[in-house]
Amino acid sequence: MMQSLQNYFLVAMPTLNDSLFERSIIYLCEHNEKGAMGIVLNVELDIDLCQLLTQMKLGNTAFPLSGKPVLSGGPVNTDRGFVLHTPMDGFHASQSITDELMMTTSLDILSTLGTSAEPKQYLIALGYAGWEEGQLEQELLDNTWLTIPASSEIIFNTPIEDRWLAASKSMGIDIWQIAPEAGHA
Repeated sequence: MMQSLQNYFLVAMPTLNDSLFERSIIYLCEHNEKGAMGIVLNVELDIDLCQLLTQMKLGNTAFPLSGKPVLSGGPVNTDRGFVLHTPMDGFHASQSITDELMMTTSLDILSTLGTSAEPKQYLIALGYAGWEEGQLEQELLDNTWLTIPASSEIIFNTPIEDRWLAASKSMGIDIWQIAPEAGHA
């Protein structure tokens, strides 16, 4: 198996014509011999965080959350929520990904959003992108994705619609100038 790409971005090549992943950027939360799991960072749903929390009867917030986006994290388990956030202890189902990022899937984090107890930075996604053993590695060999180390700046501070291009520019390339075929010397 290749080295783990946990805490990397997958940046879709311009030639990727899959409607679910075209021009997407995915943060890989996990990558090991069993497969990979990530969150799509640049597909917004038609619901904001305030509406989501209200539907879940968790709308008691001190700070306005209206307009805070909810992302489509991928096509797997779209009824399940994932919160990617800066480190904060005390949630029931949290996993540390790096010293700078955690993933929480338990409802207790949602009750902190919009209050002084919320994580410093966070994003909410419904669903995730998943790959079975060897599937991601084959997609990389097929030149479907570029890989780059993840950046909190892109995750939390770059506008959603700019994340795909920002990631490619962080590599020092113009993604539109990349040849569609992989070269082999």
